[in-house]
Amino acid sequence: MKALYLLAASGLALTAAACGPKVPAARAALECPMKQGELTRTSVSPDGKACTYVSSGGAEVTLQLVSVQGGVDSALSNIETNLMAARVKAAEADKAAETAEAKPDEVAKDSKAAASAADQAAREAAADTKDIDVHVEVGKSGTVVAEGDGGVTRVDLPGIHIEADDEKDSARVQLGPIKIDAGDDTAQIRIRRDVRLRGEQLNPEKRGMRATFIYAGDDLGDGYHFVGYEAGGPKRGPITVAIVKSKDEELEDSDLHNAVKKLVRLNGGV
Repeated sequence: MKALYLLAASGLALTAAACGPKVPAARAALECPMKQGELTRTSVSPDGKACTYVSSGGAEVTLQLVSVQGGVDSALSNIETNLMAARVKAAEADKAAETAEAKPDEVAKDSKAAASAADQAAREAAADTKDIDVHVEVGKSGTVVAEGDGGVTRVDLPGIHIEADDEKDSARVQLGPIKIDAGDDTAQIRIRRDVRLRGEQLNPEKRGMRATFIYAGDDLGDGYHFVGYEAGGPKRGPITVAIVKSKDEELEDSDLHNAVKKLVRLNGGV
């Protein structure tokens, strides 16, 4: 009888293990449909780990499998750095061109003028601080600070952090997993969150991730005004990343965004 109980217990244990969430097999190649919404496929790599699309509006999309050696955040950071490299080079080239065009005597003159302007600005700033109207509200949830006309507004609440500077025409916003940094005719958005993998709705552990990065501005070089990515997949990798580039100055195409997200979800399993 004791042996029968042990056999029954072993059977129950095996059944419980079989019902538990299984680790999905790592994706080895992408599914790249010929059409996805308004996107049309233009190429597929021989190993099936990358494919390219173009939208009816001219946006370029590169879908690829990315390993996550060093961690998901490190992999995404590298992609972001590559996307923004053209922006850095463009800014450096513009600065070098302006310096080369300036004559020595003009440079000296401008330096003196800049120093004088800086002194004047410092004096004006010191005078202005005497009349700044600062309003502070402190509650159980957090703090809100507003500094008069043309000043800075700060909001610090659980999960919500906002800093807006009227004089610099800039704003930084964090709403949970969403981070926005805007100013000088540019805007940068990051979203990063843990999610459950497809078929694991009841699993208490979120073994997948989704991330979005968007940068819009006129300083990207090569005529581009928008770059970004949509990423998703198991944290252990590989993840699916769709890199988007566009020369459209006003890219507000929800159909494009939806098509990109569907490609990522299809291959990322999130």
